Amino acid sequence: MIINPISNGIVIDHITAGKGMTLYNILNLAQLDCSVAIIKNADSVKMGKKDIIKIDRVIDLNFDAVAYIDPDVTINIIRDGQLVKRKHLDIPERVEGVIRCTNPRCITSTEQELPHIFKLADREKRIYRCIYCESKAKNKTLD
Repeated sequence: MIINPISNGIVIDHITAGKGMTLYNILNLAQLDCSVAIIKNADSVKMGKKDIIKIDRVIDLNFDAVAYIDPDVTINIIRDGQLVKRKHLDIPERVEGVIRCTNPRCITSTEQELPHIFKLADREKRIYRCIYCESKAKNKTLD
């Protein structure tokens, strides 16, 4: 399989194997009118297997959403065929529009225009809580 290198764009690397499609959906990459390559289960010395996403354009990414789904990814910005920036993400303090509150009594259940916002409650265990009702996130994304 040959996937050409990109000259201007973004490479999301070191995605945990199997999480590439989740990131693709959360970031709405299907809406782009440029080339997007998803490489699943690529061999990796460091990880064994990994996913990679290549976007043939520099776009604004929701880094909080990426870091929530997989905080160990590496974001590489490519310009004129050269790596100009490498970014390692950290677990975000706040996530908006990625997790859905499952509490039927939460205001987000009745007021559908309210954004689903969660704050980090426990960094070690990666526990997030709804800012409206304090319910613990069940790690279900908005797909």
